Amino acid sequence: MSADDRSVGRLAADLTEDVSTLVRDEIALAKRDLATAGKRVGVGVCLFGAAGVIAWFGVGTLVAAAVLGLATAVDAWLAALIVAAALFVVAAVAGLVGKGSVQSAPEPPAQRAESIQADVDAVKPGGTHD
Repeated sequence: MSADDRSVGRLAADLTEDVSTLVRDEIALAKRDLATAGKRVGVGVCLFGAAGVIAWFGVGTLVAAAVLGLATAVDAWLAALIVAAALFVVAAVAGLVGKGSVQSAPEPPAQRAESIQADVDAVKPGGTHD
């Protein structure tokens, strides 16, 4: 039976079936892509964590070196107090900058999820299309 011989009802049913298949295939492809990306992100996060721990030890060593270097000019307790005060000032500035960055972050794209749900509803049998 050629496409010209099919009824309008059959063509509509074929269209619905094809669109449903397309949506299912797209969702399966998106899941596979997210799984692959998730594995790569997991490895990257682990390496960032390791780098952070190693950098933390480096920062501790630099702080100790700063205290020891300053202790050649003033008493050791005063050198430690000066370095600690400087670190607290740096921490406060970083915290304020971070707070500003978080507060200025955009809202998550809820509109995208609503659009996908509308597409799914439109493809379902008896669904509506706006």
